[in-house]
Amino acid sequence: MTDPAIIFSPASRFNPALKRALNDILGGTAASVLTVTFGLSYSLLIFAGPLSPYLSYGITATFVSSAVLAVVIGLGSSLPFAIGAPDSSTAAVTGILAASVVERLETANLSTPLLSPVLITLGLSTVLTGLVLCGLGLTRLGRAIRYVPYPVVGGFLGATGLLIALGAVRVITNHPLQFTTLTHFANGTTLLELGAACAMALVLYLTWHRSRSPFGLPIILVGGVLTAHLAFWITGVSFDHARALGWTFQPPPQAVFMLPWHTDDLARYPWFAVPDLLGNVVAVIFVTASSTLFNTTGIEVAVHREANLERELNVTGAANILTGMLGGYAGCSSISRTILNFSSGGRGRLSGLTVAALSLLMLAVAPDLLGFIPKFVIGGLLLYLGADQLHKWIIESRKRLSKLEYLSLIAIIAIIVAWGFVPGILIGVIIGCATFAFSAARVESIKYSFDGSEYRSSLDRSRDDQDVLLAHGGNIQGLNLQSYLFFGSANRLYQHVKQLLQERPECRYLLFDFKLVTGVDSSAAYSFAQIKRSAHDLGVELILVHLSAAAEKVLRSSDFVGEGVTIIGELDHALEWCENEIISQHQGREQEEASLRDWFTGILDSEADADALIHRCQRLEVEAGDIIVQAGDPADSMHFILDGRVGIMVPADDDRTTRVRSLGRYTTIGEMGLVSNTPRSATIQAEVASVLYVLNTLQFDAIRDEDPTLSHKLLTYFVSVMAERLTFANRTIAVLRR
Repeated sequence: MTDPAIIFSPASRFNPALKRALNDILGGTAASVLTVTFGLSYSLLIFAGPLSPYLSYGITATFVSSAVLAVVIGLGSSLPFAIGAPDSSTAAVTGILAASVVERLETANLSTPLLSPVLITLGLSTVLTGLVLCGLGLTRLGRAIRYVPYPVVGGFLGATGLLIALGAVRVITNHPLQFTTLTHFANGTTLLELGAACAMALVLYLTWHRSRSPFGLPIILVGGVLTAHLAFWITGVSFDHARALGWTFQPPPQAVFMLPWHTDDLARYPWFAVPDLLGNVVAVIFVTASSTLFNTTGIEVAVHREANLERELNVTGAANILTGMLGGYAGCSSISRTILNFSSGGRGRLSGLTVAALSLLMLAVAPDLLGFIPKFVIGGLLLYLGADQLHKWIIESRKRLSKLEYLSLIAIIAIIVAWGFVPGILIGVIIGCATFAFSAARVESIKYSFDGSEYRSSLDRSRDDQDVLLAHGGNIQGLNLQSYLFFGSANRLYQHVKQLLQERPECRYLLFDFKLVTGVDSSAAYSFAQIKRSAHDLGVELILVHLSAAAEKVLRSSDFVGEGVTIIGELDHALEWCENEIISQHQGREQEEASLRDWFTGILDSEADADALIHRCQRLEVEAGDIIVQAGDPADSMHFILDGRVGIMVPADDDRTTRVRSLGRYTTIGEMGLVSNTPRSATIQAEVASVLYVLNTLQFDAIRDEDPTLSHKLLTYFVSVMAERLTFANRTIAVLRR
């Protein structure tokens, strides 16, 4: 007896394949419903106005494009269930290109028939689009379009939505919506047609927009057609009379396939108009490329499958090259049709072949079908498509964009509609770059900050050293930088450093960690030069950590790297170096600080005030002969002489200087200029190695604002010093008068 399993095993292997094939055909049929419906509307959108007599050729171009795109993308896409066809955005820019050709021919008063130049232009632009897409895919430059600012892309696609809506008005009324044609819209019949189209668009929004059923759209459109004919019958308007009033389309002749590459047609082509058309050709390329990328990404998200972006560009480019050679126009993978196919069970490449077959079938059916369809039905569909696109980019995008980005998107839409795509691209990119620069400048360039008392090196130290670092860790201030530093963010960094040095006068070492910095431009180097000047004035050493070779080159070119700036490879080593400096300084200064505290306590009659004043002062160590201040300089500080001796020098004959007074330890100099803000009247020079503590204007003002008691004591001390010096001067004058 034969084993039943062996008998039925071929059938069991065949059934799954048959089931997959049937699912692919069913999904492709569902997607074909949208392809056919949208295809008719795209034909009317592109071949409107003066091109309406050639609508049969437009229908042929549309469904030939749909068939070729569906076959090539279906067979070659990395997503086997992808459905290719002309898209709303590509159809809109193609319609603008066709209208531009007609406008150039009418302006030149040429007797050349319109059909051949239009088909040649569409074919050439589509072939060129395909070549560019293949180039982007082969060179892997396609991802570069993702770097185009989002508001620019949104403005571009939002403008196509508005152009689709304006094209719908032209399909319904045979007149473009312009100031010069407003009188045509005062007609009652025209207003009724527009009202019916708006009602149709509203019905689509309330029904098909919310359900997205595969057969919802044709049912609604058939219902609209039947409702219109029922209204004609009730009102007693015959079908021929309705057509004469403009309610329905004139039935076009049978669709005719024609290749536009005849020698005579090419010879009569208005090549002089090509420069004027380049902007619209660029728009076709840009919209097709961006639609390919965005639609592919949208399909990936919707079906949870990953696509090969370079392959999608190459396949879409090849499909457009073939489409252009056959006289069609640009297209790409469609989100709505692909998702509809996937939802209906389509998973294989047979779905695309099904769409192609049904698209070719429409070449025989579409002309007769179009003769029975009222204009407001197709016009309402176009209005809905345009309004849906506008809603996506004008309403929904507001939630994702900042106010500045949203305003730039609206501006780009207005520029494109008013002046065309080329100005829109150029001005849009400029606006996008300016918006990015403004937004990037607001990004905080400082990830976090720290000081030496809370963040130390990994070196284990003795308890005494730890006590020194705990007491004087504030001498080390660190900033961890991030992102790209350019004129905006670097200037904010400079302002932050100025405030930090004012709030932390004890700072002696300022660390910049460049580990998270992606780059530094030349304008940022100027801000770092300003930081260096501010730090130098306050005696602060700058330490740069994790500085890349490129960033170091930029900073060296502005003379930032030099005296007062140290470069250390790692943050831990930099912290260790700073800590060693602080320990060596403070261990040898304990007696010095005790002496300074005793002196200030005697002056101010308070240890707390003495500590507060020490906190505000900056230590200065000079060698014999060093100039401490120069005559004529701004009086922006005073000096407490803790140890050593300085001389007050005034100019004498033969370019020499004469000492008029000498001051030793526990004396002060410069307090008069600090109070009166007058320029230095004399030069102060160290006569021996000396240690001084400097109180600058900023800290003196801070004392006056934040600690009035200490300020009052200082002023009292200054008055007593000046009184003593005035008494001494009076005695000297009295002696000289004897």
